[in-house]
Amino acid sequence: MIRALLIANRGEIACRIIRTARAMGIRTIAVHSDADAQALHVRMADQAVAIGPAPARESYLVGEKILAAARASGADAVHPGYGFLSENAEFAQAVIDAGLIWVGPKPHSITAMGLKDAAKRLMQQAGVPTTPGYLGEDQDPARLAAEAAQIGYPVLIKAVAGGGGKGMRLVERAEDFADALASCQREAAASFGNDHVLIEKYILSPRHIEVQVFGDAHGNVVHLFERDCSLQRRHQKVIEEAPAPGMDAATRAAVCAAAVRAAQAVQYEGAGTIEFIADGSEGLRADRIWFMEMNTRLQVEHPVTEAITGVDLVEWQLRVAAGEPLPCRQDDLTINGWAMEARLYAEDPARGFLPSIGRLEVLRFGSAHGGRIDTGVYEGAEVSPFYDPMIAKVIAHGASRDQAVERLDEMLRGTAVWPVRTNAAFLVKALAHPQFRAGTVDTGLIGRDGDTLAQPPVPSDAALECAAQALVPRSDAPGFRLNAAPRLRARFLLDGEPVEIALSGHGTAQPAASALVMDQGQVWRLEPWRRDGVHGAAAGDGAILAPMPGKVIAVAVSEGEAVTRGQKLLTLEAMKMEHTLTAPFDGIVTELKVSAGAQVQVEALLARIEAEEGAA
Repeated sequence: MIRALLIANRGEIACRIIRTARAMGIRTIAVHSDADAQALHVRMADQAVAIGPAPARESYLVGEKILAAARASGADAVHPGYGFLSENAEFAQAVIDAGLIWVGPKPHSITAMGLKDAAKRLMQQAGVPTTPGYLGEDQDPARLAAEAAQIGYPVLIKAVAGGGGKGMRLVERAEDFADALASCQREAAASFGNDHVLIEKYILSPRHIEVQVFGDAHGNVVHLFERDCSLQRRHQKVIEEAPAPGMDAATRAAVCAAAVRAAQAVQYEGAGTIEFIADGSEGLRADRIWFMEMNTRLQVEHPVTEAITGVDLVEWQLRVAAGEPLPCRQDDLTINGWAMEARLYAEDPARGFLPSIGRLEVLRFGSAHGGRIDTGVYEGAEVSPFYDPMIAKVIAHGASRDQAVERLDEMLRGTAVWPVRTNAAFLVKALAHPQFRAGTVDTGLIGRDGDTLAQPPVPSDAALECAAQALVPRSDAPGFRLNAAPRLRARFLLDGEPVEIALSGHGTAQPAASALVMDQGQVWRLEPWRRDGVHGAAAGDGAILAPMPGKVIAVAVSEGEAVTRGQKLLTLEAMKMEHTLTAPFDGIVTELKVSAGAQVQVEALLARIEAEEGAA
């Protein structure tokens, strides 16, 4: 059995692994960058080892530093979590060569499934259905464009080494192909060190169905049923659930059997996920579900599978890695109820989902029966610009899908984070979307309705009044009369904007300087009205500011050039993603402060647009 486990990761997944390892009596060793010296996973572990500067490429992605930490700490096993080095076959082999236990699939399995084109060929040989597309070695842009035309638009360009939505572009028209290809290849090269792509037919009513599989060193492979991860934004999952709505027993049997064949084809050991794309235009049917890729690691959304099966997948990982057979057979596994997971991110939907960084002055999670929170932060911790901005995974389990939705909604509405912005209100709206409630979500829902979902809610009168009571001196508060209308309307500032609130209760002896309004998953700051007035941020001045620290990777205009509203000006790479900055109105580029390759800080002036004389 494993005695000391080094977790080669950070954040919520490191904390989650530590919890199971501790319950099994295994000593845990955390690794951390300089930015994570006070992180939750460091505080939870029995021992922690510093491995370098904040950037992941200088710490969490340096295999030699991880191995040195394992040797120094006396670890006899390494768990990679997900992301970082979890699907790096060379690192897995280096761990094994060092005489340590690798908690994951064998390197040859990672290699076999690591490149999407090779994996698809292997699946075809194993009798697993795959989507139509181009898998060729010829990467000439003209050849790729010709193949896309042959397949027929819309198509997906996908990095062969990609994952997590990175290195993927949807192209709907031939004239957009060249730009999309170049952007995809840049992102793929930066994220994976490999700019090769494949082309796939884009399914018009796509649903993302994936199957959890598990294998051991004794030739056993089982599945733990399916998950539906169709609610996505820019190919990144937002809310996941298990089982998949609308999945009948016959279709489930066919899809899960195909997933097991896929795992068997690479002699798979440990936890893995077979991802399928389904044409949901006529419901889920076995003949309209195709293999996309395999993730040779534990998935972010694994808690929903744990909830419906009662299995601790991390415990299974540790036991299988130590050479034990799977704890149960396929016939022993059943589905119990329904589970959903929402990814709570430090991001601002109203500003295009830009990451929000800073200190978590307030961090409170809502609760519900059957609820679970997986997090890697605590109140007072910092959300840094260096890593994925996930705050927590909010998981709800119920006897039925409706009950799971209701419980997840209750947990999200009860969540309060300040001053860092989150997507909680966006998630609340997504849960209430008619298509989601009907269980007919396809991967394009947020693309179609995202602007509406991203609009911040308006706080209710009751929520405003509740917070306002804390700001009103008792002498200024109205008296209480049964069945009487409020006797006082007071002025306050809500996130810096004037607002009048009707008060009907009593004030406080010692009014607070400010109060938080919490409603529908959103948080606002309420302050007393300042007599000297207040002005909101200037709008429409044409200053193009960096929304976060990052690197300018492309400049599409030049100083003095005329631009139109919405025209692309610059592309900024930050938080492992590309962000396009556009002209706010028609005008002239009067200042251009940066060039490609420049590193910029948040709110740095990148360019300035001035409206042409006489323009509206």
